[in-house]
Amino acid sequence: MALAFDEFGRPFIIIKEQEQKTRLRGLDAQKSNISAGKAVARILRTSLGPKGMDKMLQSPDGDVTITNDGATILEQMDVDNQIAKLMVELSRSQDYEIGDGTTGVVVMAGALLDQAEKLLERGIHPIRVAEGYEMASRIAVDHLECIANKFEFGAADIEPLVQTCMTTLSSKIVNRCKRSLAEIAVKAVLAVADLERKDVNLDLIKVEGKVGGKLEDTELIYGIIVEKDMSHPQMPKQIEDAKIAILTCPFEPPKPKTKHKVDIDTVEKFQTLRLQEQKYFDDMVQKCKDVGATLVICQWGFDDEANHLLMHRNLPAVRWVGGVELELIAIATGGRIVPRFQELTPEKLGKAGLVREKSFGTTKDRMIYIEHCANSRAVTIFIRGGNKMMIEETKRSIHDALCVARNLIHNNSIVYGGGSAEISCSIAVEAAADKYPGVEQYAIRAFADALDAIPMALAENSGLQPIETLSAVKAQQIKENNTCCGIDCNDVGTNDMREQDVFETLIGKKQQILLATQVVKMILKIDDVISPSNY
Repeated sequence: MALAFDEFGRPFIIIKEQEQKTRLRGLDAQKSNISAGKAVARILRTSLGPKGMDKMLQSPDGDVTITNDGATILEQMDVDNQIAKLMVELSRSQDYEIGDGTTGVVVMAGALLDQAEKLLERGIHPIRVAEGYEMASRIAVDHLECIANKFEFGAADIEPLVQTCMTTLSSKIVNRCKRSLAEIAVKAVLAVADLERKDVNLDLIKVEGKVGGKLEDTELIYGIIVEKDMSHPQMPKQIEDAKIAILTCPFEPPKPKTKHKVDIDTVEKFQTLRLQEQKYFDDMVQKCKDVGATLVICQWGFDDEANHLLMHRNLPAVRWVGGVELELIAIATGGRIVPRFQELTPEKLGKAGLVREKSFGTTKDRMIYIEHCANSRAVTIFIRGGNKMMIEETKRSIHDALCVARNLIHNNSIVYGGGSAEISCSIAVEAAADKYPGVEQYAIRAFADALDAIPMALAENSGLQPIETLSAVKAQQIKENNTCCGIDCNDVGTNDMREQDVFETLIGKKQQILLATQVVKMILKIDDVISPSNY
């Protein structure tokens, strides 16, 4: 740390406790930041593409996660370095905004940092590098707009959507069932989508999982699943044309708010109290019967006596249903959540074509399916799998597929995958670099080289010769003027991604380039790092 001296030559302190802080300045600070960013990108590089490897992460309390979803890996990694945390946030923002492409965006940022390091060593000022990157990202995004294709689809013709979701799922552990899972995701999104407003509310799609069965048993239910069973084992297990009373009040006698004491000194008084309670239960059940309810779903529990009465009065009931599930049931069945028995009216009942209880395997696990609802705008994707980790990873994969389908409904432009869009942008950026006088053109060329990192990683992860494959595809794109040539990861025998049906959403690709450039600009602008030294 630099000391400052007054006019008498006495040192005085500018930074408090400066001997306990470490400081990096200038090129050292930039290099240290760049190496931290590159280290994070290196971890994710091997997870990119259909042949990408998975990572196994163990949390401090022993939970194990196996995934190749970039955002999940970085969330669970417990990163300490501040620049590495920026990369984690970069991946998270891609996940929140687009839902897919979380690995690619970090690999892209790592490649940009790698190229920037070479430019800094040549003595180019970091701000000029950042400005060059900014110009190059604009050229790349404009070029993406030029090569994008519009996809026409409707409620009847969902094939284009399914193909795009299959591209997303092909890089996941579930790729052997990608066709069926992509169809489930697309049907779920179309069930809750408002195609006129181009709006999709993903909160209406509930993703549930249950260990057991096989991945092929995953199904889409036009309704809601509740992980509960009927409150009495002798209640009917299947109710057709159910009218559902959704209650948030317990089936119990009211408890006065004040402290009270009841003195019972004779048997008659006890009998009176018991009869009073019984009448109270009777009235509750009768109110439900009077409005025409054939099923009661209650947020709270009920007394054994109430349960017995419900059973006798032939009124099936489900208890202890959570608040979020209650809201979804209310949305799906078109019912209202009723807080008091006095407010129950026939209009507030929800309607469902079929309510059934289903048990699984040899265990006593049961679930209640509420199907054929009045308002089918709430759906459930029910995932089966061999173990808990498989189900968690399938949930993440389905989430990515749902987000891709939603993005296509928002904006139906697509670009071709397999690294073809990046190679095409790289060629365009390289060609545009010569038009810029000044030092920025070096940064623009470096940006073009960084764009090649994604097809290189794809080729490397697929067991191909990376440099050889990339140069062959690049030459083919220029020669045939065909922007659909990419890396043939699955060894199909053709480089044309149109024939392989490998698509990605345009907004996802644009977001990747813009976010990666923003973060790299931010990292390059840091030239002084003051941090408390470790004791």
